[in-house]
Amino acid sequence: MTDQETQPAHTRATIAAAIVLSAVLICGALLLFTNRSTPADAIPAGHISDPSAPAVSPSTTSPAASPGASTTDSENDSSCGLPTGDQSIPTSAPTADGWEVNNRVVVPRSTTHGPAKTDPDGFRRCFAHSPTGALFAAYNAIAAIGDQHKVLATVPKLMLPGPSTDALLKELNDESPTDSEAVQLAGYRILDATTDRVTVVLAVPVESEYMSLNLTLVWHHGDWRVVPPPPGEPVGAPFSQHRDLDDFVTWKGL
Repeated sequence: MTDQETQPAHTRATIAAAIVLSAVLICGALLLFTNRSTPADAIPAGHISDPSAPAVSPSTTSPAASPGASTTDSENDSSCGLPTGDQSIPTSAPTADGWEVNNRVVVPRSTTHGPAKTDPDGFRRCFAHSPTGALFAAYNAIAAIGDQHKVLATVPKLMLPGPSTDALLKELNDESPTDSEAVQLAGYRILDATTDRVTVVLAVPVESEYMSLNLTLVWHHGDWRVVPPPPGEPVGAPFSQHRDLDDFVTWKGL
């Protein structure tokens, strides 16, 4: 299998267009996939940028937060009382109580890992303080940003507060929401995990192949929050193209 992380500009643009047609993944089309490579300082601290790198075991020391993000919360308890649970990295597909459609995206739910709460606007929150809880949170994060008409209300609840999230909200506020097809997640690979920080690669089918995006989640005030990108950069970078799911754990509800 060949993964392509560095590609000619026209190839990146073509892939970006395919993803935009299949789903608005990342909080507004204005922040999606530019024709430039993601700079090194846009990758969150503690993030392994090589898509073929193996997962590593959790440690007890969290890396520093990415630029523009506030520091992590050291509280171990979830905001709704979910037990911390197993701290090992899920190298096989976790057991879900079921899969549900949220904003047209099929996402897992679990009484053990979360989400334990659903807000009146449909936002799902409160996950276990564990790598598996972060994985459930990552899948649900993609669904949370699937509704562009709610994104201004969603981002403050989903992302780590700080200047980068403020900048993202400002840019989104200047744009009109757009409708798109829903994305469906096919699998994952955890690149890095510490007690309070997890970086996960999510695979998305695009035509006959797959694209991957990266999310880093940080434990903050009793729940997992997504680390926002530096201002002007796309959420989910670096992106990669994959022929198959050989390097991923297949985990999907469809």
